[in-house]
This record gives sequence, structure tokens and C-alpha cells, in this order.
Amino acid sequence: MTAQHMVAYEVTTIVEPDLVEAYERYMRQHHVPDLLATGCFHAAELTHAAPGRYRMRYEAASQADLDRYLEKHATRLRQDFASRFPRGVTAAREVWVAIQTWTVATNESETA
Repeated sequence: MTAQHMVAYEVTTIVEPDLVEAYERYMRQHHVPDLLATGCFHAAELTHAAPGRYRMRYEAASQADLDRYLEKHATRLRQDFASRFPRGVTAAREVWVAIQTWTVATNESETA
């Protein structure tokens, strides 16, 4: 039996200043809810490091869930994003696999 590992799908974006407000609104009101509605991810987090620099982190329970998203939903959601932001936003995508997770509440660690 193969252990399942939590997978984080991260998208880092650089957004031109005149699009920041529209980008944040779109992510909060449309893109993230649509992505979570696929059932492939159980959590999402939008963060920023500097004005116009964002990171979206989507958490999937397994690589199979991420693969299902990429095969069945990614093209549609990326096309919708591109239609709303044809210029001014660049994106880089990475996949991270959990090796070990610690929690404060139980003071235990879980090794993948």
C-alpha cells in the first residue's frame, strides 16, 4: 500500500499595479471558489510578499487529486483567467509534496 502525501500546488503571480484591485477581486470572488468547487483541493490560501507579487497555494490530499484537476479542470480555469487578464499578469507554477507535517495542537509530527 502506498502512503498518500499532501500536495501543494502553488501559483506565483506578478501583477501590474493597474490590475491589482481587479486581480484580487477576481481571485476572491471567482477563481478560488471555482477551483475549490472542482473537489480536487481541500484548502486555498492567497498571500502577497510585496505590492503586485502574490502566491496562491492550493492543497490537495494526494497527487491523484492534483492530476484529476490538471486533466479535467485546469485548461478551463486557465482560459477563464487569461480572458479576464490577457496582459499584465505573469504566472509561475510549482508542485510541492509534504515530507513531514508538525502541529502544535497535538505536539506530534506526521511523516509522509
